[in-house]
Amino acid sequence: MTVKIAHTADVQKFFEEVSGLNNDLGSPRMKLVTNRIVNDVARIIEDLQVTPDEFWKAVDYLNRLGSRQEAGLLVAGLGVEHYLDLQLDAQDAEAGISGGTPRTIEGPLYVAGAPMAEGEVRMDDGLDPGTVMFLQGRVLDEQGQPVAGAVVDLWHANTQGTYSYFDSTQSDYNLRRRIVTDAEGRYRARSIVPSGYGCPADGPTQELLDQLGRHGNRPAHIHFFISAPGYRHLTTQINLAGDQYLWDDFAYATRDGLIGELRFVEDAAAADARGVEGRFAEMDFDFQLLNAPKPASEARSKRPRALQDV
Repeated sequence: MTVKIAHTADVQKFFEEVSGLNNDLGSPRMKLVTNRIVNDVARIIEDLQVTPDEFWKAVDYLNRLGSRQEAGLLVAGLGVEHYLDLQLDAQDAEAGISGGTPRTIEGPLYVAGAPMAEGEVRMDDGLDPGTVMFLQGRVLDEQGQPVAGAVVDLWHANTQGTYSYFDSTQSDYNLRRRIVTDAEGRYRARSIVPSGYGCPADGPTQELLDQLGRHGNRPAHIHFFISAPGYRHLTTQINLAGDQYLWDDFAYATRDGLIGELRFVEDAAAADARGVEGRFAEMDFDFQLLNAPKPASEARSKRPRALQDV
């Protein structure tokens, strides 16, 4: 049985000391957050009667999670990243803001600095034998008018479910591009149909999911950042219709309004007109941006990423 002492004056004074609340140095914000964390950990230990063996197993887990660089994967899998979106949705609702393309999670695999193109681009390096995909659409404002000069920053996995930069077998920035929309707000990309992926079977994220009786799979999807001066930055993704994990995404990223329909074309004449051989896929997807209530809304979050934003 765990004796409950976290609430006592002596222990609270001790927690204030370890959190730096009794000195004038450092960051007041970090002190406040740290004090809350140590208090909540203590109460978890007490309320759930966590044993020393369980506690040190958890410490070991965090060490292994960091060494595998899977913390970003775990927060998605535990729904915390989706919760941040729900919180932003609630803030918008309270402020009377509605409409536009829904936001959803960024995930941990963005890499800044992808090549920039005007209007149209090819994203793949031609080495993956996947099905050619033509993706196109428009960026629109709240009135449905085109937004010229918007930057469509998109990235997705290959047919093995892996991403360039994190997969050393792929060329630099493979399946990662930035497209500046034309005068009609249009973007066009030639790529390949992506595959979904699962958490590494031998990694700490899947280890915890196994304990929760959950799988670690994602449906096939395409990530987007959409930005333009005067408009709110949009972080979102399209999950592909028909995938078995479409509504069973371990990262909880599928949302109404964010499902893309691929059209597979078998016609040889159509393939010839597109400059490809054999079967290919097409998808149209438009994005609607909301006006930025303040300049800060135009920028993406400052979360740490693989490379510095450029």
